[in-house]
Amino acid sequence: MLSTRRAAMTVAATVAVLAVAPPASAAEETGPSTVGYDVSYPQCGTELPDDAAYAVIGVNGGIATTENPCLADQWEWAHGSSGAVSAQPVAQLYVNTANPGEVRAQVSTWPRTGVNRYGVCDGGNTAACSYEYGVDRAEDDVRMVLDILGDLPGDAAVTEADLEGLRWWLDVETMNTWQTDGVQARRNNRATLEGMADHLTSVGGWVGLYSTGYQWGEIVGDVPRWSSLYELDSWLAGAQSWAGAVHNCRDEPLVEGGQVVLSQYVVDDLDHDHSCALPQDDGAAPWTPGAPR
Repeated sequence: MLSTRRAAMTVAATVAVLAVAPPASAAEETGPSTVGYDVSYPQCGTELPDDAAYAVIGVNGGIATTENPCLADQWEWAHGSSGAVSAQPVAQLYVNTANPGEVRAQVSTWPRTGVNRYGVCDGGNTAACSYEYGVDRAEDDVRMVLDILGDLPGDAAVTEADLEGLRWWLDVETMNTWQTDGVQARRNNRATLEGMADHLTSVGGWVGLYSTGYQWGEIVGDVPRWSSLYELDSWLAGAQSWAGAVHNCRDEPLVEGGQVVLSQYVVDDLDHDHSCALPQDDGAAPWTPGAPR
């Protein structure tokens, strides 16, 4: 996730939120930090904050078919988070997404077989093959997580049993490769994300969607009620300040039926995250898989 992709919020909205926002020092005086962070390969070798309440770690190296070389170190760092925000598990994952169907001749990962809700994949630029591509990417992501994180010490280790309830976010951005030719392209893009979501759910994961409203509209558009993306929760990008992130918590979710549960903002080129459920967290039990959202 790179700061260059984030859209600035309007000045009017910023002023309105700042008028009611408490200063940062006030939050620090009343208890531990409630700030989350998301990091990935761009933060390799950098010193990470020591006040994280929770953290989201990128599995990939910026492209859906690659891996983050610092995944293990960053995942261990995430497990040192305080857990001060009960609505957020201390360590979460995000994965890059894409659909290269329009340039499938240029990639080696486009599927040639498979049967799913969209029919038979025969290697063409179809919804059926797009779905299979998504399943393949999610399978690779799970394999990377198990291979890289399986031998970590203590609670940081991720085994097949630990996949149950693990929170995964699908990172949907226009900077990656997507189909672009109208309604059919958006349907195929949606099918890829459905394939990823279905596989991650099948291994016990809890899946959410990361994007901005604009990017989601360009790549996916409206999601029908029968889609496995329907009702998934949203993590919204686009804010440039904590106040902006608080404001964005009131935006519409990326898909109907879901909720905006995280809002991202940028400070000194580092992604920060605000839990939109924060006002309800006081005195709540720690987050557990399957808990009400």
